[in-house]
Amino acid sequence: MKRSEEITRQYFNFLEKHIHEVITGTVPEFLELNEIAGKLAVSHKHLTDTIKKETGQHPCYFYDGKIIDKAKAMIADSDASIAEIARMFTYDPSNFSKFFKKMTGMTPGQFRKNNRPTHRESC
Repeated sequence: MKRSEEITRQYFNFLEKHIHEVITGTVPEFLELNEIAGKLAVSHKHLTDTIKKETGQHPCYFYDGKIIDKAKAMIADSDASIAEIARMFTYDPSNFSKFFKKMTGMTPGQFRKNNRPTHRESC
């Protein structure tokens, strides 16, 4: 495996673990990209250049995307309020709603309404 592939794999593995740790409260907040680079023992520029080279996208694209994917799952599958979910993700509820809408095109409430399983009585 090339070093650039290894760094990319380490980055994605780190994101999964880190986002889970934030949601569960194991760590208090999301790290900045330069802090993640430090944890992976590479420079911020090297991490950014490597991820862009390997994927065609900036590392933040994947970081934000993974946060949104986890948030979508929680909004659709949980009875927790949007404000509670926002706080789990260390966001102020209004900032979370803005971030969510920017990334998905809809508010968290609209997303929940459109993605809740409907419970119907069977005949």
